[in-house]
Amino acid sequence: MLVSQILKDKGDLVFTAGPAETVGAVAALLHSRRVGAMIVVDGDSVVGIVSERDVVRMVAEDGAGALGRPISVCMTRDVVFASPSETVDSLLTRMTDRRIRHLPVLRDGRLAGIVSIGDLVKHKISEVEAEADGLKAYIAG
Repeated sequence: MLVSQILKDKGDLVFTAGPAETVGAVAALLHSRRVGAMIVVDGDSVVGIVSERDVVRMVAEDGAGALGRPISVCMTRDVVFASPSETVDSLLTRMTDRRIRHLPVLRDGRLAGIVSIGDLVKHKISEVEAEADGLKAYIAG
């Protein structure tokens, strides 16, 4: 299965934040939107990604004062991207190797969506179940 199919199923909505937004504001958005990560953009350019883990680390290191600092101080600047033509298997390998849970998807250099490791695992399980059902039907038939 390709990333484009996952985005077709789940949609292409991506929550974003600006680099000057505070850690506290982004934490509140992550919570209210029920997402684990947000893409940090400056205009049309992706400049980083921030996850719940980044926020927790920042608060653990700096205490409550971290909530007033800009998200740019704790975001990951070296963003790893996916393309719509990549397979679930290739992304699962990349995410496992790099220990990341979210990949923004770029289409023609523009943000086209985001996939999480949960999205990929869900689709992989569906694929394996369909294959197993097909084999069972073949054996029984």
